[in-house]
Amino acid sequence: MTTGLIPGEQPPDPRPTDGLPHQRHDPAGQGAMPVENRSRSSVITARAAASFEPVGRSVASARSFVRDTLQGWGFGDIVDDAVVLTSELVTNAVVHAGTSAELLCLRSEDGVRIEVADRYPEREIPLQGSPVDMGSADREGGRGLQLCAALAGHWGVDYTPTHKTVWFQLDLPERPVGTRTAGPALPAHLLPLADTRVRVAVVQIDRSGSITAWNEDAEELFGYTAEQVTGKPLTDLAAWPHTPGTGTGIADALQLSRWEGSYGIRGAHGRVIPVYASHLRVRDTDGEPSTVCLLVRDHERAVLQTPLRGPAPDSSGGSDGQSADPFEVFIGSPAPDDLDGLLQRTVERARDMLDGDSAFLLLATDDETELEVRASTGLPSARQRFARVPVEGGPGRYGSARMPAVHEDLTAVPGAVPLLNGTGMRSVVTVPLKVEGRLTGSLGVAAEAPGRYSNEEALRLQFAADRIALAVESARLGELERLRRGSLSFLVEASDLLAGTLDRDQTLALMAQMTVPTLATWCAVYTIADQSSEPDLSYVLHEDEELIDGIKSLLSKMPPPDPVPTPGARVWSAPAEVAHQAALRTSMRSLGLSGGPTRHVTTGIGPTLATASAVGGETVVLPLVARNRVIGMLTLGKPTDEHFRQEILELAEDLSRRAALALDNARLYSERTAISQSLQRSLLPPELPQIDGVEVEVIYRAAGEGNEVGGDFYDLFPISDGAYGFAIGDVCGTGPNAAAVTGLARHALRLLAREGLSGPSVLERLNSAILDEGERSRFLTLLYGEMRPQEDGSAELKVVCAGHPLPLRLRQDGTVVPAAEPQPLLGVLEDLELHEETVTLDPGDVLLCVTDGVTERREGSRMLGDDGLAEVLTTCTGLTAGAVAARIMRAVERFASDAPSDDMAILAMRVPGLQQD
Repeated sequence: MTTGLIPGEQPPDPRPTDGLPHQRHDPAGQGAMPVENRSRSSVITARAAASFEPVGRSVASARSFVRDTLQGWGFGDIVDDAVVLTSELVTNAVVHAGTSAELLCLRSEDGVRIEVADRYPEREIPLQGSPVDMGSADREGGRGLQLCAALAGHWGVDYTPTHKTVWFQLDLPERPVGTRTAGPALPAHLLPLADTRVRVAVVQIDRSGSITAWNEDAEELFGYTAEQVTGKPLTDLAAWPHTPGTGTGIADALQLSRWEGSYGIRGAHGRVIPVYASHLRVRDTDGEPSTVCLLVRDHERAVLQTPLRGPAPDSSGGSDGQSADPFEVFIGSPAPDDLDGLLQRTVERARDMLDGDSAFLLLATDDETELEVRASTGLPSARQRFARVPVEGGPGRYGSARMPAVHEDLTAVPGAVPLLNGTGMRSVVTVPLKVEGRLTGSLGVAAEAPGRYSNEEALRLQFAADRIALAVESARLGELERLRRGSLSFLVEASDLLAGTLDRDQTLALMAQMTVPTLATWCAVYTIADQSSEPDLSYVLHEDEELIDGIKSLLSKMPPPDPVPTPGARVWSAPAEVAHQAALRTSMRSLGLSGGPTRHVTTGIGPTLATASAVGGETVVLPLVARNRVIGMLTLGKPTDEHFRQEILELAEDLSRRAALALDNARLYSERTAISQSLQRSLLPPELPQIDGVEVEVIYRAAGEGNEVGGDFYDLFPISDGAYGFAIGDVCGTGPNAAAVTGLARHALRLLAREGLSGPSVLERLNSAILDEGERSRFLTLLYGEMRPQEDGSAELKVVCAGHPLPLRLRQDGTVVPAAEPQPLLGVLEDLELHEETVTLDPGDVLLCVTDGVTERREGSRMLGDDGLAEVLTTCTGLTAGAVAARIMRAVERFASDAPSDDMAILAMRVPGLQQD
């Protein structure tokens, strides 16, 4: 789809060059118009084009395209006719003719011309001068041409060998010079309140949503200079109401051709400034789209607000005697299709209807015990949004919510309408919204002057409330359904994320990231190690990263919330109060009002005003309870004067239960992993002895997350008289039983070898000890040997290989041979007869011992095996023991792309030559 301004362009002559005739028509009752005199000679100032596939949904897309285009051009007066004609012509093309449709909109000084072309030119061409029969209105086909004849100022049909184009032109209605809209003359005290100078911020947003222009009034209103905000997304500053599963985001609003309404802008001081905005999407001469935003303070909205279109002169009754819908008369047409839009439109119309200074609407909870603020105008809505007040009794009760009520002066009945406390409103009228006798909400209009309203105004407002109550309830139920669906999706995604990790720190980070900004503006997570421990501040997150350190400093220097196990959210007012007092002290010190020299005043917490504003709203605490124990608290907060809605708190409570279990699972897993790693370390020697005349290097890699105990082990220890024992083994399985056998084997080897027993005797007694373990026994493959360095520089080894991969000997000439013969493994047979073999390592020789995790390394159907290990070892001639072990490990890791699935141990011993390599 392309649109663009084409200044001064003359439209191309659409006449085909193939000599085929054309159909051209004037509206009924007018004479035929020569081709040359058709109103296509006007200068085209803009065009928009789009193509639509031959599918049913293209008709709706074409209607939306034409509506958005004409509204963007400011031609709202002819939008309805253009949409009707386009719908019929595109339907003929994509549904009846079954071809794609090409739509072209041309703007000129006189009106708009729209062309619809399809690829079905085979039509009967009427003879010149013969009447054109377009069929009856009851036929399925042909209605598009009838509508063109009835609605368009000019229309026609052009044929080519490949295309048929139907075009029509709608002329703009005459707009008399002078007044467009006007209001009655009002006394000065009833005029809208504004500052000494009304400032209109002009902000331009590019295609990506980033700010490209920021005028002086914007700097004055919001406190940012143009250099500070240029290039930043508007979403960083806009406080757009957001609820999971509902509403329209600011990114969507910036894509609309026109938008008008209320939201907030976060100023440089950290507070949200309610604004009224008018957005217009435009294109520059290069074809790049952008959005121009005009913003004023919300109480000065009269500067920008489009006057409401009043009812037509005959709206009280049509030709058929039917009266207009009272709902449409009050709300206007089209009615907003979302709850927030409907409620906002309602309070604005109610305020205008009674000429009030403010209006508000509250919705009742399902049990009708509380009312929740959902929309207001002329009031600091951000401060009160989603605040709740009781209906019947208790402090701060709403009062007569179930019946119409008029208060001539609120100063005489303070607290009758808690929403208006401190707003300067004096008189107010409130009426209930009821559906089938059930209270669903309350609508009120207030004024700054006393005695403004009487029973007559209450009856008028009640009549309007009765007209909209059913629509509001229907929209509320629809919002609840969307919210439930969004909540389910949110909880499913949260459960998947929390179940995907067993790391405590990552779990804490996920908890905070899932709540900010979806559920809250900032979040803090406290953890409790055990019943006797105090809550510890473990994680803090704010949607603005620059405020995280300030909030963390504030919370770390104040007492944590009490770890109450009672389910549900409870309000925690301490952060807002402490931040406010500390910010006040900081401001007084900066003004020299601390009562003495500044250097003698303790700094205290000292948060900035931005930090105080960030935590100045409602803060709630939800307990994290897992396995009947409070393991922490989840704290959620809003900025200054904002409140949580009940549905969000219920969603946060569901999330806290899942997060608590995930956090406790991470704690248990961390404890188990720490125990496992500690036990694993205890099964391995703390350090290797230094052996004169022999280089020794060991590499041990435990496989699997958490490094479960058991598996492979190694040892190298002194025996006596210059002799050293070495062993490398692999216990079947993992876990506690395998760990028991591993510990038994390593400590028994040391004890028996130092008793002076030979290698076979040591292993035979170890075999008996393993069998004595009974059901806990595991078979064990073990390579055990004793080594004695010789005076001639060689080393004598006596080796027993009990079911273990054979040790390999690398000679100086590069040949590799096994250094032992295989014998039965341990832990299977009772009568075990073993023998030892003597091997002499000459200077430069290497003895390599590995576990089966090395030789059984797999890549698909391939396995490294003994032959592959020997081939790698042949390339290690002349290397030190450390270099040999490292090369073997690199070869094993590179053999397969997957992570190792088994433990691996490598023991390399080398007798250096007479001259060091």
